[in-house]
Amino acid sequence: MGAGPVGLFLACELGLAGCSVLVLERDPEPHSPWKANPLGMRGLSAASVEAFHRRGMLHPLLTASGVDVDPGANADADEPPAPRGVGHFAGMMLDPARVDLAALPFRLAGPALDGVMTNLEAVETVLSERAAALGVEVRRGVTVSAIAQDDETVVARVGEQEYAARWLVGCDGGRSAVRGLAGFDFVGTEPQFTGYVMLAAIADPEKLRLGFNLTPTGIYLRPPAKEYVGMLDFDGGAFDRSQRPTREHLQSVLRRVSGTDVTLSDVHLVSTFTDRAKQTTTYRQGRVLLAGDAAHIHSPLGGQGLNLGIGDAMNLGWKLAATVRGYAPDGLVDSYPRERHPVGAAVLDWARAQAAAMRPDPYAHAIHGVIRDLIGTRDGTTYVFERASGSSIRYDLGGEQPLVGRSAPDFRLGDGTRLGDLMRDGRGVALDFSVDRRLHGPAMGWESRIRYVAGRARNDLGFGAVLVRPDGMVAWASDRDPDREAFERAAARWFGTPA
Repeated sequence: MGAGPVGLFLACELGLAGCSVLVLERDPEPHSPWKANPLGMRGLSAASVEAFHRRGMLHPLLTASGVDVDPGANADADEPPAPRGVGHFAGMMLDPARVDLAALPFRLAGPALDGVMTNLEAVETVLSERAAALGVEVRRGVTVSAIAQDDETVVARVGEQEYAARWLVGCDGGRSAVRGLAGFDFVGTEPQFTGYVMLAAIADPEKLRLGFNLTPTGIYLRPPAKEYVGMLDFDGGAFDRSQRPTREHLQSVLRRVSGTDVTLSDVHLVSTFTDRAKQTTTYRQGRVLLAGDAAHIHSPLGGQGLNLGIGDAMNLGWKLAATVRGYAPDGLVDSYPRERHPVGAAVLDWARAQAAAMRPDPYAHAIHGVIRDLIGTRDGTTYVFERASGSSIRYDLGGEQPLVGRSAPDFRLGDGTRLGDLMRDGRGVALDFSVDRRLHGPAMGWESRIRYVAGRARNDLGFGAVLVRPDGMVAWASDRDPDREAFERAAARWFGTPA
């Protein structure tokens, strides 16, 4: 349920594995001014860009986004380049030159960029085209009104129609109908501010400074985009969706938070939001699962919401597909909430920390100053980059090998093929760098689920073999002398009994 970026990405993952997928979406039309620039502008983190790269969708995404960057420009470099941008924390911009590349674990140069500015329309267009090519059906203008399930089936009622399936995944946003109908507990913290995003004609724009402006009474954002204005009013979230924001109200708030007598001559579009931060206690209730904003909501500070949802879809897709297809090992679907719930909780805290540092009071201003000093250091900038880019994510998959549980480096083989190129069909990948191809025999039993590739890598980072899950996370890694039995145990854990 839900044909936004998360629902479409998940549908593509399931369709890629040969599953029959139906997507139900309440909005009758896919296009909206809230999805195009500037209102729909979003930043994709390095982890999300890597997900698009691994499924062969990075070039179409860059083209649809109008991004004039060659993702292959640094792919052949001996050393990974410095990040092009780092972003901000609580409105404090970071200098990418201060990122300590040596401190970033297992980083290799590759076509996937550190981050991309795009918009929701571009993301959904690329995913919709891929979903259609994979046979995914999308039905629009429908809303689920009831859900029933038993041990084998889940049924969603839409008007007089009932849709029966093996599984139902709620990807229907922060006000998820699926979440409420399936009885998920949704807990967290209440808001401190009402946020506003608007397109408005400003009679005297010179009175507002460009950029992210923290003032004694609030915050306002004025990017170069014409007529775009954002602002945060620390009113406890009182105004959000409680009444229609008139031009007079918006002008009053903008004057207060900017400390100017600026005048709004007209307001074309406006939306409100808060920093309410909540998460379901689990991502699964029987045959109903949640992903994206249906499972967790928080403020848009730092642009983590879309990226968190794409990570959910990438993690869940192959696991749910393996379960539907009948070869998943026991408990594979349950590893989805076990791995992703802590990631969601960490992002909520990251958003809460930014909101706390931006409050217009002396205590928050003091905290803001301390954080500014810390992120002005090399270690501080590197820490924020790791958190914001998703490169710090590491699932607890057991064992002491430091690469296991992390996103796999984009290894490049002798013929120029990269790991990302090998992952486009949605299978896992076993990279065997050993001279005598030690994994060839045992790997053959999982041919339909694991692509086996042998050969020397341009830079193997000291590994003899690496087993990569379909979501790009390392399931097992070995030194120069791979252990066949250890590989077999890892393969069976994630890919089931060999055929």
